[in-house]
Amino acid sequence: MYVAHLTLHDFRSYADLDLELTPGATAFVGRNGQGKTNVVEAIDYLSRLASHRVAGDAPLVRAGTEQALIRASVVKDGRTAILEVELNPGRSNRARVNRSQLPRPRELVGLVRTVLFAPEDLALVKGDPSERRRFLDDLLVLRTPRLADVRADYERILRQRNTLLKSARGSSMRRDAALATLDVWDEQLVRAGTEILAARLSLVDALRPYVGKSYETVARGASREDAEMEYRASFPWAEAGQPPSGHPELSSAMVAELAARRGEELDRGVSLVGPHRDDLLMTIGNGENRLPVRGYASHGESWSYALALRLASYDLLRAEGDDPILILDDVFAELDTDRRGQLVDLVAGAEQVLVTAAVEADVPAALAGVQYTVGDGRVRKVDDDRE
Repeated sequence: MYVAHLTLHDFRSYADLDLELTPGATAFVGRNGQGKTNVVEAIDYLSRLASHRVAGDAPLVRAGTEQALIRASVVKDGRTAILEVELNPGRSNRARVNRSQLPRPRELVGLVRTVLFAPEDLALVKGDPSERRRFLDDLLVLRTPRLADVRADYERILRQRNTLLKSARGSSMRRDAALATLDVWDEQLVRAGTEILAARLSLVDALRPYVGKSYETVARGASREDAEMEYRASFPWAEAGQPPSGHPELSSAMVAELAARRGEELDRGVSLVGPHRDDLLMTIGNGENRLPVRGYASHGESWSYALALRLASYDLLRAEGDDPILILDDVFAELDTDRRGQLVDLVAGAEQVLVTAAVEADVPAALAGVQYTVGDGRVRKVDDDRE
């Protein structure tokens, strides 16, 4: 799978951009703030309908305009599809495949798959639990696109349930009214929440060996047993650490926890049980020396773990289908020589690799491929500059 052509209209800094791309490695080189990341961000957005840099769509629309367009020709197994998304902040976005509009934009998710490395990845291991939940859910949806609907349903149910809980605070009359409908929202929260939880647990099990293998490769002197991960749910879902037998067991455990914490939820006006409160515990070392990455790992160890997570995601997706498009957004400036070389060895064989760098020296020779310079609002092929 690869992107053969990219068109941008009023996206970020680009009023209009038409760019031909090829399989193999392509590098975009330019000073910070010139728009090189905007190019690869657009391709990644098509994969997830979200940016790796900002939470909402408004910053993606060029200043002074109301709408942005991303269109890409994607080649898979020799067949080309035109994927398109129209960004309308404050209104509904629109998505098309081969010029035919989709009923919902999120049906576009998973048609093109990307794995993106960026300096922001350090937040996966050092940041808040929300960063790790988003990492898991983004990967879930790429593996199983229908889970985008489940994820959206859960977020909608959670918002409405929280609104009900907040309305019940401070008044016995309002609390009585909330209790009359809270059971209905509990049932919906459990239905969507346990499906997400079961999918996350399965994903962590599938990802674990790939993370160990990748960490062994990128961390000096490490073995694959040195990198571990454990899913931490907001409620006890199994006895004595045993995995659940299926959705019914997860549902029963979540129902019991909701009942046990109902009073606390009503007092605080917020939902305290469900996958929105979960975390992914990542550890390094072994035996008595095993410690959480967050708070204990060095900067180099943290970078190695973050790289291992992305490499593991790529290996898992590749094992289950087509090669994802690899995007390396300004990461080589953050890595020492050894880690640069190790990363290059692992990704050089991908069907399409897109690299951004502030200076040409930061692009490893094995990934130089086709080069573009980015500056003054233009993206120019290096060969064209030399003519």
